[in-house]
Order: sequence, then structure tokens, then C-alpha cells
Amino acid sequence: MEMTPKAFRISAGPLLYYWPRARTLEFYAALADSPVDILYVGETVCSRRHELRADDWLDLARDLRAAGKDVVLSARTLIETGAEASALRRLCEQGDFMVEAGEVGALRHLGGRPFVAGPHMNAYHGGTLEWLAARGAARFVAPLEMHVNALARLLAERPAGLQAEVMVWGRMALAFSARCFTARHFRLKKDDCGFRCIEHPDGLDMRTRESREFLAINGIQVQSAACLDLLDQAAYLADLGAQVLRVSPQSSGTLEAIAALDAARQGRAQDEVAPPAGIGRCNGYFHGQSGIAWQERA
Repeated sequence: MEMTPKAFRISAGPLLYYWPRARTLEFYAALADSPVDILYVGETVCSRRHELRADDWLDLARDLRAAGKDVVLSARTLIETGAEASALRRLCEQGDFMVEAGEVGALRHLGGRPFVAGPHMNAYHGGTLEWLAARGAARFVAPLEMHVNALARLLAERPAGLQAEVMVWGRMALAFSARCFTARHFRLKKDDCGFRCIEHPDGLDMRTRESREFLAINGIQVQSAACLDLLDQAAYLADLGAQVLRVSPQSSGTLEAIAALDAARQGRAQDEVAPPAGIGRCNGYFHGQSGIAWQERA
């Protein structure tokens, strides 16, 4: 089915998982050759992950910018130590790239410079968006669990000039904790975890006693068990006023999700995108149901 072309940009959010260095660089090389417009890079989950360090992420950002991509450096959502606070300050003050602020403390270091307000900044109404815009926000990422009607109101209430970004594909990060859930699962201490996250490229599934999908854990994150899939809503979200639609990287399906969005904005039919093996799809929040629910496309 042919559709009317829509004007929106496609983004790939920060890689939330701990992948080996070679696999990470290979993944971003593939993204550089894809139709994605905006790439968010950087370690946002755990400061102990060391396959790529801060300078490596900066080098990668420069390479991706040279390939023609708009690159944003993503900051962590949970800052726990003095070393992490210092790293956040250096990230915010580097000046070469816009920063995606994961929490309000980053704004102090940004000093009014343009930034992207990440999805966990609790921006649920126009007053918050005005506050963020007054402090330099150029774009905000809508909270992940919003019903479509609440999202429509939020987009209508935003101040002039503030761009809106909506995540449409990938596992959703729902909660954060100072405790590392992955280390706890393996009965390890957080500071002596053995970097077990690297064994789970899409997070570690948690299931009920009946073996049903429940949640996923990824270091300090609790994520949705299922993969959010709002790819079929791309045109509608663009009509609501979303200028950017985000794909959150997974071990497979990411490039296909980007291709589906590219087809949608060109007015071509989208192919259905499968999440990684063993992971279901969800769109419940968007349709006013439990988040894990899946409502079939009409």
C-alpha cells in the first residue's frame, strides 16, 4: 500500500547493551551506511563498561559525523560517584557535539548550550518543556510509556522551536537502580561483576513461573520484556508533530527498523520488522493498555 510521504528524521538512540568492541564498531559502520539521520553515541548505563572508553566514543562520533550523520553524545541517566560526576562534566563541556542529557544535573554543566532532553527527564506537560527550553533544550524525547492522547497533548503544548522525538522501536528502559540487577542475578557484587552483561546482547530475560515474558534486566536498568513496535504509526506521529522518530538498537532488527521508517517517509509500504529471536512485540502503552500488550495493526 502506497502512503503519502512524510517529513521526519530517523534517529538511532544510544546502545544500551555491552557489546564487544569489534561488534560495536561494526554495528556503527553499518549505521553510517544506513538512511538514519541522527546517531546517539556513548555509554549511558554503566561506567565500568570498558570495551569503548570516553575517547573512543568521541573518535567514533567524529567518524560518524564525517560520514554525514548528525551525532549526539548521550550522558548517563544515573550518576552515583564523584568519578561519574566528573565524567559527566567533561562530556557536557567538550563543545564539539550536542549532548543528550539523561538527568537534570547535566544542565548545570551545559551552561545554557543547546542539548537534547532524554526520555527519562520526566517531561510530561508543557510547563516542563518550557522550563527545559529556557535552559537550552533544542529537542526532547517523549517519555516512553505515554498513551497516544497524552502524547498528542504534550506535543501540542511544547514551546515554539522545541523539536520532539518519539521512540518507536526497541526494548524500553523502564527503571534504574543503584544496584546492578545483572550482577545480583549471578550472585556477584556490583564492583566485581565479571562484566556478565557482555554475555547478553539484548539484556537478560526475566520470565514468570509460567515462562511468560515479564521484564528484562540490563545492568542497572529494568527494561520491557518485549520490543516496542510503533513503526506502523510513523506517519501518524509525524502528523502529530514528531520531527524525529527513534529506534533503540538491538542485536538484530535495528537496520530493518530504520529501513521501514525510511520507506514510510518516502510513502512506500513498510516491511514488518522482527525483533531479536525470543523477544515479542508490544505497543500497549501507546494504545492505553498494559505496556506489554500487543494490539494488532488494523
